Amino acid sequence: MSTEYLQISKSNAIKAFESADRAGKKLLKDLLGEVALSQKITDRVKSYEDACLIKGIKPKTIEDFSFLEDQAEYMFAVHQDDVINEVLNEGWNPDWSDDDQYKYYPYFYWDENAAGGSGFSFRGVGYDYSFSGVGSRRVFKTSELATYSGKQFIEIHRIIHNPRQK
Repeated sequence: MSTEYLQISKSNAIKAFESADRAGKKLLKDLLGEVALSQKITDRVKSYEDACLIKGIKPKTIEDFSFLEDQAEYMFAVHQDDVINEVLNEGWNPDWSDDDQYKYYPYFYWDENAAGGSGFSFRGVGYDYSFSGVGSRRVFKTSELATYSGKQFIEIHRIIHNPRQK
């Protein structure tokens, strides 16, 4: 009997599990154990680059938006927010025709006297339903995810919500 072991990082195991079909998922669970494959999405997404890795796309840079000149920073932040939001929601999409479905978003406020100098701070979480036929993609399925996004990615939110303020 061989005593050699195969090593695989947890992130690669989780990525393989996510892309596997039903049989592949069962095989990986049997080999590695369900606990090894479970990890909260907020533990896995600490940056835009983490979200891109999970989504399987190449991260963009601000240079990719340079053709937009004055809007490059803003549009890059919008792109980052879209990718992060999609990954944090793990496939959930809001149903804007369902008035009973809560949709959560981070809530910010501007305080010129706030610590840190920027004055842009995470305030809390709001929830809402849509009165119109057009809704925002930037909502979350839980208040925990909205809170996490608001705190973890506050700089991205600052650029989106107040692009002219540095």
